[in-house]
Amino acid sequence: MTPDIRVFRGKDLLEHTEALRSVYLEGFCAPPWNEDEEQAVEFVGRLVDNVRRPGFTAALAFAGADVVGFTTAWTTAAPFPTDRCYPQAAAGLGRERTVEWLCGAREIDELAVRPAAHGAGLAAELLEAVTKDAPEGRSWLLTSVRSPRAVAFYRRQGWTQATHPFPEGRGIVVFLGPCHPARTLAALPL
Repeated sequence: MTPDIRVFRGKDLLEHTEALRSVYLEGFCAPPWNEDEEQAVEFVGRLVDNVRRPGFTAALAFAGADVVGFTTAWTTAAPFPTDRCYPQAAAGLGRERTVEWLCGAREIDELAVRPAAHGAGLAAELLEAVTKDAPEGRSWLLTSVRSPRAVAFYRRQGWTQATHPFPEGRGIVVFLGPCHPARTLAALPL
C-alpha cells in the first residue's frame, strides 16, 4: 500500500498526537539520536504551541489509518530565535546571512519515518509536501553531523549544506532547500 500524504496547517494536527509520539520515538530512539519516551512526550507537548506558529505546516503519511511518518515546519521568526540550536546556526552563517537566508523562510523542524517504512521514498515525499509552497522557495533545516545518514539524505534531495562545522563529528549543519535562492552563495566545504 502506498502511503497517503496529508498536509495540516494548524491545530487539527493535534488529533494525531499519540501517533506522532509513537513515530517520533521509533524514528529517533536509535543511534545517533538516542531519544527516549521523555523526549517524545516533550515533542508532542511542543506541538500545542508550534501549531500556532506563523506558516505552520505539517505532513503526515498514512498507511490506512496508521501514521507511518511525519514532518513539521513553520516560518522562521525575525528576529532570529536564540533558543534550542539556533545560536549554532547563526554562528555558522554569521548575522547578515542568518537574517537574509533564514528569517521568513520555511523551517523544517522534525522529519521522522517508522523504520518499517524506510527505503520507499517516504521521507522525500514528506519533505516535498511541506516545502513546495515555501515563501519564494526559501526553506531550510538543521541537522546534526552525528548522523551522516541524515546529511547524505538531504544532499541526495538537492539540499545545499550552508555551514561546515569542525570535522570531529560534533555540531549542527544548516541546509538550504533546493529552491532557496541563496543556495549558490553557500560556502563549499574545505
